[in-house]
Amino acid sequence: MSGSEQTSDNLGALPLDSAARGIPAAAVARLALYLRSLNSLLAQGAERISSETLAEAAGASSSNVRKDLSYIGSHGTRGVGYDVRYLARQIEIALGLTEEWRVAIIGAGNLGKALARYGGFESRGFEVVAVLDSDQLVIGREIGWLRVCDIADLAGVLERTRANMVVLAIPAEAAQKISDQVVAAGVRSILSFAPVALQVPADVEVRKVDMATELQILAYRSRARQ
Repeated sequence: MSGSEQTSDNLGALPLDSAARGIPAAAVARLALYLRSLNSLLAQGAERISSETLAEAAGASSSNVRKDLSYIGSHGTRGVGYDVRYLARQIEIALGLTEEWRVAIIGAGNLGKALARYGGFESRGFEVVAVLDSDQLVIGREIGWLRVCDIADLAGVLERTRANMVVLAIPAEAAQKISDQVVAAGVRSILSFAPVALQVPADVEVRKVDMATELQILAYRSRARQ
């Protein structure tokens, strides 16, 4: 990489930890899409990419690409574009993907099984280290390479596996009680598929995946286009 390119992509004036905290949620979501596209380009041997090409690959506008990447201090080089490997690394750092994320899935029903068997997590920086359930008919069975653990030993499993992120794939009525136990065990990152608002301390990050709401939004947008 030439000296001019290093200057244009240098993050020295904008520490990544500060940048990550100030990135809007919508931009964070798009950065994840850019990273997926960049990794695909790397697999194809690409070395540089323009904002227009990245926008097309990620399904965004080129203006969004340039603005989103400016949050992490990356501005590319006019007429040359972005260094693919370097940009992918900077997005990984901004999104916290250079840390070790060890995921425990709570709930071994259809959704939990599907998540546990999904092969795309590890390539994106997430290792599924445990699956737990309360059903005695399920406990001890294998899902992929993992054996389902008893949720009665939740704290012990989280400690042994060093899980620092939990996915809740459980019914709404059990979600708050289990999330309380997860927080008590020291986990501060929760992704919940339960259709209920969880009450957690201010230092705990919860992301809720509500399929019904997403379908409603999709239906509204589809009808609005008619």
